[in-house]
Amino acid sequence: MKALRFWLEAGEAAVPLWSPDQRVARGLGWLAAIGLTLFIALPLLAILLQAVIDSESGQLSLAPVQAVLASPGFLDSLLGSLTVSLATVALVLPTALVFAFALTRSRMPGRGLFKLLALSPLLAPSLMPGISLVYLFGNQGLLKSWLGDASIYGPIGIVLGEAFYTFPHALLILLTALAVADARLYEAAETLGASRLRRLLTVTLPNARYGLISAGLVVFTLAMTDFGVAKVIGGQYKVLALEAYKQVIGQQNFGKGAVIGLMLLLPAVLSLLVERWVAGSRSASLGGRSVAFHPPENRWRDGALWLFCGGVLIGLLALLGVAMAASFIKLWPYSLELTLAHYDFDQMDGGGWQAFRNSVQMAAWTALVGTLGVFGVAYLLEKMPLPPLARQICRTLALLPMAVPGLVLGLGYIFCFNHPANPLHGLYGSLAILVLATVAHFYTTAHLTISTALRQLDGEIEAVSATLCRPFWVTVWRVTLPICLPALFDVARFFFVSALTTVSCVIFLYTPDTVLAGVAVLNMDDAGETAGAAAMATLIVATALLASLLLSAAGSLLNRRAQAWRGQPH
Repeated sequence: MKALRFWLEAGEAAVPLWSPDQRVARGLGWLAAIGLTLFIALPLLAILLQAVIDSESGQLSLAPVQAVLASPGFLDSLLGSLTVSLATVALVLPTALVFAFALTRSRMPGRGLFKLLALSPLLAPSLMPGISLVYLFGNQGLLKSWLGDASIYGPIGIVLGEAFYTFPHALLILLTALAVADARLYEAAETLGASRLRRLLTVTLPNARYGLISAGLVVFTLAMTDFGVAKVIGGQYKVLALEAYKQVIGQQNFGKGAVIGLMLLLPAVLSLLVERWVAGSRSASLGGRSVAFHPPENRWRDGALWLFCGGVLIGLLALLGVAMAASFIKLWPYSLELTLAHYDFDQMDGGGWQAFRNSVQMAAWTALVGTLGVFGVAYLLEKMPLPPLARQICRTLALLPMAVPGLVLGLGYIFCFNHPANPLHGLYGSLAILVLATVAHFYTTAHLTISTALRQLDGEIEAVSATLCRPFWVTVWRVTLPICLPALFDVARFFFVSALTTVSCVIFLYTPDTVLAGVAVLNMDDAGETAGAAAMATLIVATALLASLLLSAAGSLLNRRAQAWRGQPH
């Protein structure tokens, strides 16, 4: 009876009131809250303060914001960003919708291969499509005549490059939105004499409206906040993200860069609010009596969709493959002899082979630290009794990076960690700050993935462990981790590839000793060494692909060993 006084009901699991598990969990909960505050909340607070502090008086003032809003080039940059972002959405959203429809609602042959190839742009840095467009439609491009009197250096090039960059993100969302459907709705519509077009407009699209809105918002935000494509092929066309980059890197005007960074934060926050509003009014597409929809055989439909998807893949692979091919060509397009001279990075500006080694090292540390950190915080939130305030801080800050562009977060890290009064000032200029910034930038997606996996586990696992007086870390090591291995390897792969290809998040944080491969691509292109930039981008793609394959293979092997008990007879 004495032991019963110490039990506290927390969710589905009972935990001793003053047990070692609870004391450790409370301590770790506050530690997680402090860590997320330091590396997510404080950098954003720092950029906010930097934007509203008058450089002359040192007082809080809206004068810096008003000065930027009144500057002659601001309105042009804002309109330019809105124009290319909306044009990108108009191009990507219907294309991704038809592609997702083909993969989920048809019997088109080769759907698995088509999906794999359509997601390949995720392995490339955002600057790579700009380089390919220069080789195809630039002043010496093979297909320059296709544009007539128009120039690729401007909004046309930016929109095409951003379409390549954002297409796989929209496709992933729409694949999820179209993956499930209730066959009874289509049977009822067909019985009532609805044509295929009417069924599409009244059944398919309404059921997928949440995915459509989410995909549109993601594409708009990514195009609005990316500066890599505009830097390579934008010419004199002004966009906000590139203006922020120029103010900080070119003119060392950190105050104006901070104000523009806040402007870039607004569309992301607006998109998040709209997405939350739409999610609140969303109803379930499937119920307990729903019948899975299986597309009927239709050769004309499948053939037309196959041709459409093939055309889209030709465009995507062209923008991926042309830069890769050009990296092995002596002088495009005049001398097409094969050479490896462009891979002699030590003879070019940009950081040499050290930049590539730094990127691989940073990506590996990001995958390790990010995966372990995200799993630890998610486990505390989902399975352990935390103080209410610590729990709320962790939940809020875990979702905040979703609405923060990488460029803005990078600026925040400058203002926060470059301040001499910050006890963590020693991190600035090191590889560690690049790892922490990258983990923070991609934290939300990884957190949601791990949380989803943990929520699928019965809470009685922790209750049984507590009843047997086993520490929670023993349960984590022997039970939770083996079951969650697939999600962990997915998150590790996501962190590694994202860290290897990111540019916006780290563009303000590197030093000559910590320059990264993505930044080297930008610097080599600036120096006129386009072939060298293409070679480094090719190396990034190859490394990301190899790492993905290795992590997938290791995950499958370890998961089979960890889950072997499920196949044993009882």
